[in-house]
Amino acid sequence: MAKEERSIAGDLIDFLNASPTAFHAVDEAKRQLVAAGYEQVFERGDWHLRRGNKYFFTRNYSTIIAFAIGKKYVAGNGFNIIGAHTDSPCLKLKPVSKVSKGGYLEVGVQTYGSGLWHTWFDRDLTIAGRMIIKEGKGDCASYSHRLVRIQEPIMRIPTLAIHLDRGVNDGFKTNAQSHLVPVLATSVKAELNKAVAENGPDEKPSKSPNTFSNKKHHSLLLQLLAAHADCKPDDICDFELQACDTQPGIIAGAMKEFIFSGRLDNLCMSFCSLKALIDATMSEKSLEDESGVRMVALFDHEEVGSSSAQGAGSPVMVDALSRITTFFSSDSQLLHKAIQKSFLVSADMAHALHPNYMDRHEENHQPKLNSGLVIKHNANQRYATNAVTAFIFREIAAKRNLPVQDFVVRNDMPSGSTIGPILASGTGIRTVDVGASQLSMHSIREMCAVDDVKHSYEHLKAFYEEFTRVDAKIAVDI
Repeated sequence: MAKEERSIAGDLIDFLNASPTAFHAVDEAKRQLVAAGYEQVFERGDWHLRRGNKYFFTRNYSTIIAFAIGKKYVAGNGFNIIGAHTDSPCLKLKPVSKVSKGGYLEVGVQTYGSGLWHTWFDRDLTIAGRMIIKEGKGDCASYSHRLVRIQEPIMRIPTLAIHLDRGVNDGFKTNAQSHLVPVLATSVKAELNKAVAENGPDEKPSKSPNTFSNKKHHSLLLQLLAAHADCKPDDICDFELQACDTQPGIIAGAMKEFIFSGRLDNLCMSFCSLKALIDATMSEKSLEDESGVRMVALFDHEEVGSSSAQGAGSPVMVDALSRITTFFSSDSQLLHKAIQKSFLVSADMAHALHPNYMDRHEENHQPKLNSGLVIKHNANQRYATNAVTAFIFREIAAKRNLPVQDFVVRNDMPSGSTIGPILASGTGIRTVDVGASQLSMHSIREMCAVDDVKHSYEHLKAFYEEFTRVDAKIAVDI
């Protein structure tokens, strides 16, 4: 493996391991953007923008949009955008997670997205997410948003022994309500340690009436969370948490050509998009000849349809386009012109040919690992690609001698979809759907190829650097 390939793949591993949730992914993206000289702006505040400068903002701390304004930009010019998503299928804690059955303390969870839920059994699980923490007392109290992550394994969803389910190998079927319930502790151990866990060995029992702490969740869980958030259990006012696998992502395989990790869909594309933007705007000269705006938009809630205030179905991206355009001109018509000059690369992982299920792919469209980004096509508009957008993306690859593949789902199988059609139909921006190929999509542990991380990064970086020149040579609506 070449040193550069290992470096890019290694950076992806670091990103994956720092991002157990969408909130952590945005936090890590923010850290990288700040380190690269990007300035944070806020949707609630006024924006003061300058050509040649770089900015970002977050919404709900689970969606992040970053952009760099070309030095030759004028209002009405286009936006060169790569869109991806920060969320992955997972098990999220219920508003009331306190479950006690058969002498066990369990944690109630709800399924998020379309996961391969059988892969969550017998995994060493922990919890991560965000909490709302009370700081201060009485009228002086304030409330902060704080990320939390328990590193060590604290839960497990055990399978039923084959001796009690002799037909399990004929088809392992799970009931998401009754079977997907992680075990936190035994009731006996929790009771024996209750006084120490809640109050410490030398403190008197708490008399706090905090109904969130006392009624909705196990005190043992809240104690663990408080210890990692550096607060008291009674200071936890609410949270959005999810179960996470504790096994880190790694570079693996006999030839060290694979990446084994959770959340490759779609943190792999989020990472490659982010790194492409940062590196395409790193030098002083990188924006000198740019007449457009280079942008990356990493959305939450793709796995559940994108219909939220921070999803791709929201106006968050168009709001950014509008604020940038109108900052440089008060002419309201210029945004419409800008949209028609813009281009979106919807980057979401693709299905690689599976050697044990080769019949699941259409015979002329079988993406391989280590073979470059996949352009996704669907006549029924489940993907937003058309001949023009596919040509532009392929032409950019040709300029850098990068491999490209094509994917079409079989006619007798339903197609998945992405943020591409949502954004294309909602904004009118030309869109191509692409993604790196992977196996085990939506498993708790997925698999992709090291070479494809490098190919994806280079192709997306080339998009930022080449699109304006390529697009100038194409005439369609004339």
